[in-house]
Amino acid sequence: MGKLSQAEFQQLQAELTVSETLNCSRLLCPMPVIKTQNQLKTMASGDILKVICTDPGTMADIPTWSRINAIEVLGYAELDDHTIEFLLKA
Repeated sequence: MGKLSQAEFQQLQAELTVSETLNCSRLLCPMPVIKTQNQLKTMASGDILKVICTDPGTMADIPTWSRINAIEVLGYAELDDHTIEFLLKA
């Protein structure tokens, strides 16, 4: 699944149990991708990671990195305050 509307993202988030939240606000690429990769290594298979970013480049970088590394992006959305939130399955 890819980019969602805010309402769709909130509905998806309500249906899932987020295991960990990683705040990458104010970090520029590649740091959000590196921190996401490192966090996922500590999590069990099937856990859900929520990643909060403010760098608009992450809307392309995290889905691309996830596709290359076979990490499932359950969805992501850009919120009104330009924060981008991702839900990834470890």
